[in-house]
Formats: sequence, structure tokens, C-alpha cells
Amino acid sequence: MVETISIFEVGPRDGLQNIKNEIPINKKIELINILSTTGIGKIECGSFVSAKWVPQMRGTDQIFQEIVRRNGVKYTALTPNLKGFENALHAKVDEVAVFAAASETFSQKNVNCSIDESLARFRDIFEKARQKKIPVRGYVSCVVECPYEGYVAPKRVLEVTSKLLDMGCYEVSLGDTIGKGTPKKIDELLNVICESLNPEQLAGHFHDTSDYAIKNVEVGLKYGIRTFDTAIGGLGGCPYAPGAKGNLSTVQLINAIGIENFLGIPDLEMLLCAEKYLFNLLKN
Repeated sequence: MVETISIFEVGPRDGLQNIKNEIPINKKIELINILSTTGIGKIECGSFVSAKWVPQMRGTDQIFQEIVRRNGVKYTALTPNLKGFENALHAKVDEVAVFAAASETFSQKNVNCSIDESLARFRDIFEKARQKKIPVRGYVSCVVECPYEGYVAPKRVLEVTSKLLDMGCYEVSLGDTIGKGTPKKIDELLNVICESLNPEQLAGHFHDTSDYAIKNVEVGLKYGIRTFDTAIGGLGGCPYAPGAKGNLSTVQLINAIGIENFLGIPDLEMLLCAEKYLFNLLKN
């Protein structure tokens, strides 16, 4: 397993989006600049969503204008619609992400439309992305349970994931949005999904609500998944998912699995500096 695992750092977006006190844009930029020195290859810096709905994402365009970009690092953003994608293009984003849900109720609460309607909204994004040669990543929320519906069947997750891949996503991240996943549940999920889909096109996004995130990563590794979303400091949580806890901590994952198993061998000392900067920032 030496140097086979990739980290997708989502701290500046998913980690910060649920913080109540708005963080100054210059402080977010500094956090991203520190993360850029850690050897992690992809950093999700923000979301081109209306600040009315997610105030913490205000200023994402400014962030992309002012961060210090380093060779070998991809700076990514969430784009919920065509307008968001066009704003991301203007900001010179390296790749974008779209998101859907495996739960109808969560889809309605999150984006005010059905799952099929949410996917239909992405068609123009994929078309523009192909023209501009911008990679598109996908997220599927509530792959284990929904805060409104409860249990979500693996076949429903497979259906949405397959559609996103068919539309043009190079990778789909499977999100245990409220952290209800246990190793047994993740095994049942991946047993269904990996029978039909290539695990190299999948990523794991495990919230640590019940302290199972590391164990769930280990199940993912067993099925051949090699990319995992983490957030510096273990922050995170969806504004539309009651009970959501933080993402799996970047440092925690590296320490649990062993730094020698990660692509590029991340700089643990700089990651600890990023954690310290973040925690000090949240205190003020």
C-alpha cells in the first residue's frame, strides 16, 4: 500500500462552511497558503454558491484571486449551478465539483428540488466543462443514512453515483453526511457499488460523528478506494444535515494509516502548523 493513498483536503470549504462566526477572507487565504505547503495535491478552497444561503462562502472569488498557487497543487471549488461554474472559470479554478444526494428529502432540503432535477441542472456544467477541459468531481450525500428519511439503500446510492459518472465526473465522493456509517454498513454499501463501478473512480467522505471514520476508511481500502476527503482540524458539517459532525481529520488519517502510504508523503509538521493556525483563528 506504499504511497497509494490520496488526500482531498476539504477543510477550507466543507470544514468552514458551518462555522457560525464569519471568518475574514484574508484569514482563509492564509490557511490555504499554509495547506499549499503540506504536499497535499488537492485543496477545496470554497464554493460558488449564494452567500445568502451559505454566508461563510462569501468571497470565494477573492480567495482564488489572492491565494499563492503552488506547482503540483490543484485548487478546487464547489459549483452548484451554471452561474457558479462560470464564476469558477473566471476565478481560474483548476477543477470543480457538483453535488447530489441519495435521499429525495435531503435533496429538497439542500437544493430545493428532486434528485433527478438536481442532476438535470448539471448538464450545462458538464457541457461547458468539456469545452473548457475542466475536470468535474461529484459528491453524493447521505450514502448511509439521511437525517430526514433514515436508512438509504445502497442501490439508490449506486444509481446516483452511476449517473454522475456517466455525465462526466472523473470521480465521485461518497458522503456519510451525518456520520451514521459503521464498518458493517460501509461494507454493505461498497459491496453493492464496487460490484458495478471501478473503485478507482470513487472516494470516501466520512464524517466522524460516531468515531468510526478511520475504520470506514479501512473498509474503503479493502475495496480498492484510494482517495479520501479530510478536513484540517476535523472541522465540518452540512448546514442542512442536523446532527452532522466534523469531517475526518487530515492529521488523524495520516497518523492512523501511516504517512508512508500517502502519495507525495505529506509534510506532517506543516499540517500541524495549519491545524494550530486554524484553531487559533477559531478562538478569536
